[in-house]
Amino acid sequence: MSIIRKTAADFRVAPNFADYERERAAFSWRAALQEVAGAGGRVNLAELAVDRHAGSGLRDKPAFRFLERGCAPRDLSYGELSRLTNRFANVLAGLGVKRGDRVFVIAGRIPELYVAVLGALKNGSIVSPLFSAFGPEPIATRMNLGGGSVLVTTDLLYERKVAKARERMPTLKHVLLVAEDGGTTDLPDTLDLATLMAAASEQCETAPTGPEDMALLHFTSGTTGTPKGAIHVHGAVATHWATGKYALDLHPEDIFWCTADPGWVTGTSYGIIAPLLHGVTSVVDREEFDAERWYAILQDEGVTVWYTAPTAVRMLMKAGAEIPAKYRFPELRFIASVGEPLNPEAVRWGKEVLGLPIHDNWWQTETGGIMIANTPAFDIKPGSMGRPLPGIDAAIAKRNEDGSLTLIDTPDVEGELALRAGWPSMFRGYLNNEERYRKCFAGPNNEWYLTGDLAKRDADGYYWFVGRADDVIKSAGHLIGPFEVESALMEHPAVAEAGVIGKPDPVVGETVKAFVSLKQGYTDSEALRMELLGHARKRLGAAVAPKEIAVLPSLPRTRSGKIMRRLLKARELGLPEGDLSTLEGGA
Repeated sequence: MSIIRKTAADFRVAPNFADYERERAAFSWRAALQEVAGAGGRVNLAELAVDRHAGSGLRDKPAFRFLERGCAPRDLSYGELSRLTNRFANVLAGLGVKRGDRVFVIAGRIPELYVAVLGALKNGSIVSPLFSAFGPEPIATRMNLGGGSVLVTTDLLYERKVAKARERMPTLKHVLLVAEDGGTTDLPDTLDLATLMAAASEQCETAPTGPEDMALLHFTSGTTGTPKGAIHVHGAVATHWATGKYALDLHPEDIFWCTADPGWVTGTSYGIIAPLLHGVTSVVDREEFDAERWYAILQDEGVTVWYTAPTAVRMLMKAGAEIPAKYRFPELRFIASVGEPLNPEAVRWGKEVLGLPIHDNWWQTETGGIMIANTPAFDIKPGSMGRPLPGIDAAIAKRNEDGSLTLIDTPDVEGELALRAGWPSMFRGYLNNEERYRKCFAGPNNEWYLTGDLAKRDADGYYWFVGRADDVIKSAGHLIGPFEVESALMEHPAVAEAGVIGKPDPVVGETVKAFVSLKQGYTDSEALRMELLGHARKRLGAAVAPKEIAVLPSLPRTRSGKIMRRLLKARELGLPEGDLSTLEGGA
């Protein structure tokens, strides 16, 4: 394994996190909260993200720069964002929407989405952004689970995805419409948001929320069954601020681009809240993925810190090296990735093509923020998720039959990744599912949160993802992590993506079957599949390497970019496919 070593020449600005042990030893969540929120008991995510800067020298600085094909960029300053979010909070108050009421937002990456999320938080409402590509059934399911009383959306999305299902949403009282691309908001039983905003005051008294007041409701893209609503609180602001500092290395002068949609937790935590807390300017692109467009944005907007997903990285890799060769990224100084493990080949590709390695990190909807990361000042071991951030204690654990927990101190031994409970953005429950929530914790006083991810820790304290507990393949006594096999296949120049499953076998229990999609310039053939099998055996050994390989045009992914191994397995074995609401292109 080749380690990517860091030297002082790699840092265009001094990293926020340069002494690992000293920073971790000195860190406290109480001090972090005081640094961002002051010593008082009042803590409101939106007030701290927006108004704290609007009343300072950052009032006229762009908070967001919105990009749309065929249109001039639109800058929204901290001062203007403060005034607009005040207006929206007053709109809600005027409709009788109270503190604790649930406000759902379904829209593309338009300014009104960001104003609605932050304005609803100022009102003390609980906000749940949903991905605009969801179909009618996933929307209705989540609205009903969350008890949504207000929906902010566009006329087109409402007509296509909500109107016919509205009678099945008994808690929904108000629909606030944005006219999309010359559309109309003159639809039955809806209200025109622009008219309400124009009549609302720019002065607003933010709800006096405290650290434990509920702020956000994020639905997980679970593999089967009903989605789970993870509850997050206003005190999560301390995690958003600290991880923006340590994991993303945000500095006030940065131009930051998080490519995640706010309909996912990444797009809320790091597409809205964390960059605002640090007073940076965020680029927001309304368009869907396009390799040439993305490279142009990195160049033309002078992006300095870029946070994206492994799926997007693999799509850029698949598009070839000719496109990025036409662009220059002199301002870009840090690239990070999240969503699923980043294959070693992708880390090295970043270094070769973009001039910077891609830094993987790990967290979940339930954790609310980044927990383990590769950060700018430290060496990268490609394929590793990095090391725990300040304030985060991680361990490798084994669940015992009696319900107790054993922590594994020996390096390179696989077990379940566990986090010591108590960080501020830790979810406070699954909505209406207390039993499921309790099962996530174990140990004395339930002090450890069990993530459901299998991992191992090496002698240097770096953590390595093995797979979801229910993804691990058991073959002839071996426990095989799909990610390891997928990473080895991706090192072959023909492979763009790989997904691996266990296939039942009467002799060895399970055999490994791999599904791959190919890069441009390669076509499926028996010879290529045999070459890939040989490549995997050489890299992994016969016991771990796949016994079969199938070539698909593309692999099924969730809308948040994760390869759906369980769907590959269901289709291979003719099993029920389960909940497809989060399948990309599935609704």
